[in-house]
Amino acid sequence: MADKCPVDHGSHSSDQSCPVDHKSRTTWASVLPGSSPTHPVNTSSLSTEREVSSIPRTDNGNWVYPSEAQFFAAMARKNHNPHASDMKTIIPIHNAVNERAWSELMKWESGRGGEKCGGVKLVTFKGRPNDLTPKARLMTLLGYSAPFDRHDWVVERCGTRIRYVIDFYTGRGAGPSSNNVSFYLDVRPALDNWEGVKMRAENIWQDWFGSVRSTNTLSQS
Repeated sequence: MADKCPVDHGSHSSDQSCPVDHKSRTTWASVLPGSSPTHPVNTSSLSTEREVSSIPRTDNGNWVYPSEAQFFAAMARKNHNPHASDMKTIIPIHNAVNERAWSELMKWESGRGGEKCGGVKLVTFKGRPNDLTPKARLMTLLGYSAPFDRHDWVVERCGTRIRYVIDFYTGRGAGPSSNNVSFYLDVRPALDNWEGVKMRAENIWQDWFGSVRSTNTLSQS
């Protein structure tokens, strides 16, 4: 099925699915510039063209992002009060953020052998904007801003499935009053199986001891 995209827009069986769900859409609209309740609803100008993502599916092909018309219709069905004029702003950012999420995920997968069996592929996805991850909850207790959205993506690497957690944060200048939009994505393997625990532990080891080795090498040269 080539008519889905990797941000969960609701039911996974929908032929308009992609990785940000219906609950997330109003949140995304609130942090993107240009959203205004005074905009008239003129759907005739909405594009029906869809962009193919770089994110592979398990049944061959890549996930496909929704068109402006599909994104608008999905929000309208859930009574999220979309504005047609905002779709030209929201869709490119939506797609770019998902591409960045996949790019960050693939940094974790680098060197783990996925290329031996056709590459890492996205299996399922779920938007969980109301569920704080343990890390996000801890950071908010320390005084940091909470993420505005969360996704769980499950990928397959040569028969092994790994769940990744993605926390989405707005960067400086982001928000409805600013025309400068930036996002920070915290992408990491979930700690719900041995593979995820091992990957996180290896990353910590590399960050701490790898940097120490590099410093020692430079000081001796």
